[in-house]
Amino acid sequence: MAHRESLPALLRVLNGERLDPPPIWIMRQAGRYLPEYRELRTRAKTFLEFCYSPALATEAVMQPLRRFPLDAAILFSDILVVPDALGQKVWFVEGEGPRLEPLLPLTEWKLGEPEKAIQRLAPVYEAVERIKAGLPDGVALIGFAGGPWTVATYMLQGRGGDKDEARLAIYQRPNDIDALLDVLVETTAQHLAAQVKAGADCLQVFESWAEGLPPLAFQHVIIEPTRKLVARLRSLGVTVPIIGFPRGAGAQIAAYANETGVNALGVDTQTPADYAFEVTPEGMALQGNLDPQTLVVGGEALERAARDVLIAFKGAPHIFNLGHGITPQASPENVARLVEIVKGGA
Repeated sequence: MAHRESLPALLRVLNGERLDPPPIWIMRQAGRYLPEYRELRTRAKTFLEFCYSPALATEAVMQPLRRFPLDAAILFSDILVVPDALGQKVWFVEGEGPRLEPLLPLTEWKLGEPEKAIQRLAPVYEAVERIKAGLPDGVALIGFAGGPWTVATYMLQGRGGDKDEARLAIYQRPNDIDALLDVLVETTAQHLAAQVKAGADCLQVFESWAEGLPPLAFQHVIIEPTRKLVARLRSLGVTVPIIGFPRGAGAQIAAYANETGVNALGVDTQTPADYAFEVTPEGMALQGNLDPQTLVVGGEALERAARDVLIAFKGAPHIFNLGHGITPQASPENVARLVEIVKGGA
């Protein structure tokens, strides 16, 4: 085990240490707000093809690191490579987002085998190896996947947006939902374990559709599958820290942080830092939670909001991040200013 001082700052905080200044990375830091990314994206016919190109994915990850002194890189991929690898048709509509052939109209849900899915995802793990080899010292590499319920929602409905149909299925087809979540837990665990084997230093689980669920349903489709996922990862020998990000979970972040086995909690934009401190286990690292819109506006609004986040999370292990992904309208200059503020610039 490396001496603590030689560990990347992000990993030190995930291990429970408080650092000043806190480490910073930005959800979707590789992406459309960067002109060089928009140029790079034109080199692949489809977004999935881009995700499955180790060379393109690696370059996308490196682009923000060349501009900004960030403390972590995150694999460039998508949460929907998992249903794609399981044999569901997935495509992306420019300006609208992902589309899948929905499961809900089908009476029987035929799902692929996790082992075959992992074989199909080999290019993703090659990208992890390439990224790891190219990272500067002190920059941690984050692997990721979607939370089981979030991925299930896309698979069920064939799209994001309004999630009423998926929620309805929790009550109408509970056995089918359980079977789907079990396949996703196993596939996601193997997918994340393969990322760690390829070089990821820690993991993030994006439960982007955690909002709007009553407590019993939240327990059924968020807490239990996440608990099983974390336990399965540990049984596969994965020891790295896991950040859980249950966006929109509101008061239910308490159960999520205490019952799933995650090591750190991603705090979304709507959640006050003091509430997150109050309901999470003592010493748990918290990540977040600047409003992404401030990176569009910049100026005094950004300065004030960034300093407010720094002050709000002062008392505990903190990773500075946004409370949701950066938007395409954000300016690189505002990101540079944010990193300067967090790192202690004037």
